[in-house]
Amino acid sequence: MKWGVITLFPTMVADALAHGVIGRAMQRGLVNIITFNPRAHATDLHQTVDDRPYGGGPGMLMKVETLRASIAEARQTLPEALVIYLSPQGEPLTQSVVKELAERPEVILVCGRYEGIDERVIELDVDYEISLGDFVLSGGEPAAIAVLDAVGRLVPGVLGHASSAVEDSFSDGLLDCPHYTRPEEIAGLKVPDVLLSGHHGDIARWRRKQALGRTWLRRSEILEKQELSDEDQLLLDEFIRESKP
Repeated sequence: MKWGVITLFPTMVADALAHGVIGRAMQRGLVNIITFNPRAHATDLHQTVDDRPYGGGPGMLMKVETLRASIAEARQTLPEALVIYLSPQGEPLTQSVVKELAERPEVILVCGRYEGIDERVIELDVDYEISLGDFVLSGGEPAAIAVLDAVGRLVPGVLGHASSAVEDSFSDGLLDCPHYTRPEEIAGLKVPDVLLSGHHGDIARWRRKQALGRTWLRRSEILEKQELSDEDQLLLDEFIRESKP
């Protein structure tokens, strides 16, 4: 998989992704990150990449000429890529969107700065907009890092165990179940007996029940969108009964 990132701060993105599973994936050649800096297309002495907005108001916008030139450069390098602008106005990033992006061989992410970018650049050069949530960042770089980390985990061979991504939160539309490791007791809190039983069927049933129940408790709006099987409904009902005082 090849990722292009258009950013005024290329080392911010490259350094953040150089660690952990994504860093190891880059070392193994499973993913390739290429950064494109609009400053490389500036023609003035100060390498200006911002300009005043029409209509006045506070702040600046990214300069159209340098940004479009950088997008064009990225498209030449990654001709099959979808160009995505990271914006609070975009479609919320969900695991289903992450899965769709992971199936693409090439993706270009555009990181805005200042007050954003000219609307016409979005109309002319952007295929898709993605939002991390209903909040504002100083720039698109943290969002790009989050997107690439989430997508990179789904690239075959990136994770040590292929089943790890399958069992993550949201992989099946639910939050993940709670997890435990050694020691068996911490400050009076013990590992649930079922996890020590060695009975794989009972463990799988407990984990599924906990995932359903945790989603019901913490993100009920997600659960409302799920079509639960009869077995899942029984497990959820059981969890609800057990959770009542």
